[in-house]
Amino acid sequence: MSALERIRIVLCAPSHPGNIGASARAMQAMGLARLTLVNPSRFPDPKAAALAAGAAEILDSAQIVASLEAALAGTVLAIGLSARPRQFAGAVLPMRAAAHEALRFAQAGDVALVFGTEMSGLSNAELARCQIVATIPTSPAHTSLNLAAAVQVAAYEIHVAASGGAVWTAPAFEPATYEEIEQLFEHGERTLIALNFLHPKQPKRLLPRLRRLFARARVEKEEVNILRGILARIDERLRHVARISGRDDRDSCPADSAWQRRLRDGNS
Repeated sequence: MSALERIRIVLCAPSHPGNIGASARAMQAMGLARLTLVNPSRFPDPKAAALAAGAAEILDSAQIVASLEAALAGTVLAIGLSARPRQFAGAVLPMRAAAHEALRFAQAGDVALVFGTEMSGLSNAELARCQIVATIPTSPAHTSLNLAAAVQVAAYEIHVAASGGAVWTAPAFEPATYEEIEQLFEHGERTLIALNFLHPKQPKRLLPRLRRLFARARVEKEEVNILRGILARIDERLRHVARISGRDDRDSCPADSAWQRRLRDGNS
């Protein structure tokens, strides 16, 4: 059994079934599946099913018990979520640190993350049954979170800790080589000259600025191919215009527009 499979979410006396469903959805998104409900006011309930949004299996397998003691039976660690630890004598940790403790203990047995009621959270007596209190850093002026939102944050921290901090990254594509980028610049320079956008005897700083742009972009091989294809289509169009007009390629473009002159001349 994996560490995540040993994590159980315990909701003490939840009063709104929508929070139960939303908590199940949050759990499913973060790879948690074990839900325990202590004296829920209304469950099962259509509102819980509606807000579970695909996490019906977690609701269907939820354990319903009459006391927190029953919810904690068989656990090796209980972590109570609270914004106000009050007189709690045990360790008080931010949720991120508590998540690592949860996974460490989950190597040996079941771990419970315990959440209180929507109105007042966990009581002192309930916190006394937990070895750790976890807090979620919030704005000092607004320390209270919605129950399902608190479950989402806690489940996220557990998931990140379990994955070793790994995050999604974009797929890696083959980068363009130095030679391919240089060929792109040579092609681009020829085309810009043919367009009368770049004056070869007075290039100013247009090309160096384009180089900086491409350096920041770290272009890929396929992107270079796309740009070369665009340039080739422009070249083809210029030759077509030159043929039908009877002019050579240097005269195949209309005179510079005002914005072209401003852009080019501003690159000094």
